[in-house]
Amino acid sequence: MSNHSEDNMKPDQPHSASFHATSYGKFLRIAFRLATTGSWTFYVWMIFLTCVALVGANAWAIQVRDGMIRTAMTDHVSWGLYIANFTFLVGLAAGGVMMVIPAYIYKDEDMHDTVIIGELLAIASIVMCLMFVIADLGRPDRFWHMLPLVGKFNWPISMLTWDVIVLNGYLLLNLHICGYLLYKRFIGEKPNPKWYVPFVFISIAWAISIHTVTAFLYCGLGGRPFWNSALLAPRFLATAFCAGPAFIILVLQLIQRLTSMHVGKGAVKTLVSIMRITILINLLMLVSELFTEFYTGGAHAEAAIYMYFGHNGMNALVPWVWTSAIFVVIATVLLLRPNVYQHTKTLTVACILIFIGVWIEKGMGLIIPGFIPSTLHEWVEYVPSAIEWKVSAGIWAAGLLVYTVLLKVAIPIFTDRVRGDS
Repeated sequence: MSNHSEDNMKPDQPHSASFHATSYGKFLRIAFRLATTGSWTFYVWMIFLTCVALVGANAWAIQVRDGMIRTAMTDHVSWGLYIANFTFLVGLAAGGVMMVIPAYIYKDEDMHDTVIIGELLAIASIVMCLMFVIADLGRPDRFWHMLPLVGKFNWPISMLTWDVIVLNGYLLLNLHICGYLLYKRFIGEKPNPKWYVPFVFISIAWAISIHTVTAFLYCGLGGRPFWNSALLAPRFLATAFCAGPAFIILVLQLIQRLTSMHVGKGAVKTLVSIMRITILINLLMLVSELFTEFYTGGAHAEAAIYMYFGHNGMNALVPWVWTSAIFVVIATVLLLRPNVYQHTKTLTVACILIFIGVWIEKGMGLIIPGFIPSTLHEWVEYVPSAIEWKVSAGIWAAGLLVYTVLLKVAIPIFTDRVRGDS
C-alpha cells in the first residue's frame, strides 16, 4: 500500500468481538459479490477456465476409475507430467517472494503497492501443487497416509514429509498475510505490524525452503545419477526467481490495462533487474552442468546425452529441451536490452519465453530424463498421454480461476473502491 493511502486510514484500534463479527461477515459477502460480478470479458474468461477445469476433472475421474494405466507412466518412468508441473509450480510459488523482499527489506514503495499480487500468486500456485500431488497419487483415498498423527508420516526421515510441511506452511502463511491486510484495508484501518510483518519475514525464508526441500527430494535419490548434483537446489532457486517475476510482470501489465490499480514503473524495473541477474546465474550453472556431463562422461552423462541428442532412435525429449534452451537464450538477450522495462512488447515476449522455457526445463528437461535410462539401464521412453494433458490443463485452469478470483477481490479493496466503512 502506498503512503498516501495509509495516511487516510485510521490507526489500528481494539474493537469488540461483535464489531469484527459484523464487519467480517460484511467483508465476506462483498468479497463473494466482487468475485462473481464483472464485465463480459470477465465472464468469458471465467467460463473458459471453468470448461477447461471440467474437462480436466472428467479426465481425472476416468484415471481414478481405470487406474494409472490410463497414463503413460510405467514402472520405469514413475513420475511424469504431474510431478513436472508440481516442480515448476513450487518454483512459481517461491518466485512470488521476489516482490516481498524489495517491499519489506529494502522499503521499495513501488513494490509495496503491488506486493499483494505476488502473495496471491503464491497461494494459487500452492493450491495447484497440491492438486498435482493428488492427481499423481493414483489412489486419492490414500492421501490420509501423508497426514500427521493420522497416517504413517515418517517425519523427519522422509524428504516427502518435509515437502508436505513446507508447502502447507507456506500456504497458511500467505493466507494469513493476505487475509489480514485485505480485511484491515476493507475496514479502513492501518494494519498492526506485529500481526503481519513477522510472518512476512518468515515467508521469505519459507519461500526459499520450499524449493530447496523439493530439490533435496530429487538430489537425495542415489539411484538417479542425473539428479545427483549439488547445483540442483541453487538452479531451482535461480529459475524460480526468473519464472516468478516473469509471470508477475505479465499480470501487472494486464492489471494496468484492465483495472484502475496503479502499477508503478519502479516495480516492473525492479523485477526486470532481478530477472537479468537470476537468468544469467541459471545459464552459468547450466553450462557448468553440461561441461561436467559431456566432458567427464559416466553414468550421469547418459541421461543428458539422451535428453539433448537422443539414444538409438529414441528422441522424444530432444525437441523439448532444445526449445527450452533457445527460448531462455533469446529471453536473456532481450532482457539485456537497455531500458527494456520501457519497451512493453519486447518485455512481454521475454517474459513469455522465460516462463515457457523454465516450465520445460523444470519438467520435461529435469524429471523425465532422471528416469531414462532406468536403474537397471533399460531404455523406456515417456510421452504424456491425452489423459495427463487434460488433467494438467484442468489443474492449471483451476489455479487460474483461484488467482483470478483472488485478484478480483483484492484489487478493488486495495484501490479503495470498496470500503467497509463507507
